[in-house]
Amino acid sequence: MSLSFEGKVVLVTGAGGGIGREYALAFAERGASVVVNDLGGNVKGGGKSSAAADKVVEEIRAKGGKAVANYDSVEDGEKLIQTALDAFGRIGEYCLYLIHRVHLRGSFMVTRAAWNHMKKQKFGRIIMTTSAAGIYGNFGQANYSAAKLGLLGLANTLAIEGRKYNIFCNTVAPLAGSRLTETIMPPDIVESLKPEYVAPLVLWLCHEQCQENGGLFEVGAGWIGKLRWERSQGRTVRQKNQPMTPEAVRDQWDKICDFTDAAKITNIQESFQSCMNVLSQLDSEGEVNANPTAAAASVTSAINPAEAVGQKLPPTTFSFTHTQCILYALGVGMSTKDPDHLRFLYEGHQDFSCLPTFGVIPSQAAMMDGGLSSIPGLNIDFTQVLHGEQYLELYRPLPTSGKLTSEATIADVLDKGSGAVILLDVNTYSGDELVCYNQFSVFVVGAGGFGGRRTSEKAPVPPPKRAPDAVVIDSTTRDQAALYRLSGDWNPLHIDPSFAAMGGFKAPILHGLCSFGFAARHVLKQFADNDPSRFKAIKASNHLHEQVKETDAVVLAGAYVDLHATFISTSFVQGGGLQSELVFAEISRRIKDLGPELVKKVNAVFGWEITKDGKNVAEWTIDLKNGSGSLHQGPYSGKADVTITVSDENFMEVVQGKLNPQKAFFSGKLKVRGNIMLSQKLEVILKDHARL
Repeated sequence: MSLSFEGKVVLVTGAGGGIGREYALAFAERGASVVVNDLGGNVKGGGKSSAAADKVVEEIRAKGGKAVANYDSVEDGEKLIQTALDAFGRIGEYCLYLIHRVHLRGSFMVTRAAWNHMKKQKFGRIIMTTSAAGIYGNFGQANYSAAKLGLLGLANTLAIEGRKYNIFCNTVAPLAGSRLTETIMPPDIVESLKPEYVAPLVLWLCHEQCQENGGLFEVGAGWIGKLRWERSQGRTVRQKNQPMTPEAVRDQWDKICDFTDAAKITNIQESFQSCMNVLSQLDSEGEVNANPTAAAASVTSAINPAEAVGQKLPPTTFSFTHTQCILYALGVGMSTKDPDHLRFLYEGHQDFSCLPTFGVIPSQAAMMDGGLSSIPGLNIDFTQVLHGEQYLELYRPLPTSGKLTSEATIADVLDKGSGAVILLDVNTYSGDELVCYNQFSVFVVGAGGFGGRRTSEKAPVPPPKRAPDAVVIDSTTRDQAALYRLSGDWNPLHIDPSFAAMGGFKAPILHGLCSFGFAARHVLKQFADNDPSRFKAIKASNHLHEQVKETDAVVLAGAYVDLHATFISTSFVQGGGLQSELVFAEISRRIKDLGPELVKKVNAVFGWEITKDGKNVAEWTIDLKNGSGSLHQGPYSGKADVTITVSDENFMEVVQGKLNPQKAFFSGKLKVRGNIMLSQKLEVILKDHARL
């Protein structure tokens, strides 16, 4: 089927002769309405005549085509566009053929004049004309070469900005006979480089069937080739806290210039990703991998799930004090304006705690340290890596200071066709005790198609089909990203406007894990009374679903938070039962799971006397001294190390974090006999594991 331009309007600048004339004739022949623009100047850019444009219009009309002439300078872009609107009522595909100073400025002016019209009609095709002199340079043509390469930069940006409006922009570098070339080339060569050997490429790029965008093509004598940028793998020539020297550059020069396994860079994000890898490695390792992209090889990543799954990354450590906990809380929007937030912002608060989602901070080093590059079977291009989903589960409330160690394992590798998904499990320990578990979902663009599974057992659960249980409106501040980055994500993308612009963003963007923290703390307040011990997980299970928006864009979706049940049964209490019985049942289950570990850590026997209305109504023994530990109802057969007397109601208040144990003791609500210091070890089974 032949390509038709029936109903389309085409403006061709410089169309009085040469390639421009050929473009105009070719479009008209296939049904387009053509605006033939030409100043009629000589080869030096001087003079002005309507003859050239009029002659081409006459040729088109003689063949039954539709065309009008325009004699304005492309510097007056609005006039050119108005000619098209007056004559044909609209402006369609756009073919720009410009010369000398008019090359760059003229292209900009005419495109700007047409841009809004194209956006409104959701269609446009723009062709910029560069040359080999612009691409490669040429002796004696400095100004011409600069203008021509400038056109390529303009075209690349228009391709990015116009894509969502179905406006495509491509660039051609033709070698064809024209008024310019006929004075410097032999006649027989000029004849073999006919403009009609260039026009078919331009017509195809302008057709609605063609989806090429942002391309650069050399064309001439019936041959067409596409060009692309290529970059060597490069070398990093500095170390953390060490100066970068010209001697280091000299010593690595051969490797810097070695194009073996060169990367094919296609956008600005890929361009600065290697720099990001270097910054991350500098921050985390002290000494940078000499070649930050070598492990990534090239865009054609190689994935072998059988080899990769189960592989462990090097362990990472994270030392912190209450300062980091408070900085994180501020970073996810907590404020002293809300009295409920003080327990997360003031280290002197009686219930000072760490926000549950702080658990992502000690584990994120596994993502940022470049450890994936050491895993066999994951030969991936790190310029194509995106952070996808995030899961967090707590096994106990997080400490407010200390040293945590994280161990990461490749849990699964999935084939999504357009890319690969790597599931990275990270377990974080305080000493030998497992504190929290994170799963990072890492999407590698272009790494799919290796024949692996598409889904994992850990797939997200869809949200329920009902109205939300709560709607919370909150605002991030202008400095939110600047504050959140103090928790360890130092990516300049979140703070430096010029760096963000390199990535194609209008301004620095907020961290995804900051939005993650915002959402989780609202759930904690709405449904768990800000009690961190109630927080279990952000993962697939019995959960609360949430969706978070910034302005009108969804930034978190398909999210959910698991909370521990309160273990308070209305019917049970009304029937005269004790709430504490359910807690002791949970403690019994925990002892069965973690008994040996608890015995080693606690090494004590606790007796409990539960009262109601001033009378003893139940006794319990928690033995974390003998065997694998045990719990039974009734007094201890020997002498307990500690015996605690408390009412059923106050017991629940203490366990739920609503009543401070020290305050309960000094007010007489909680009585202790025996080694009172051992009672502090009860936190392990009450606050950490009962999780009411």
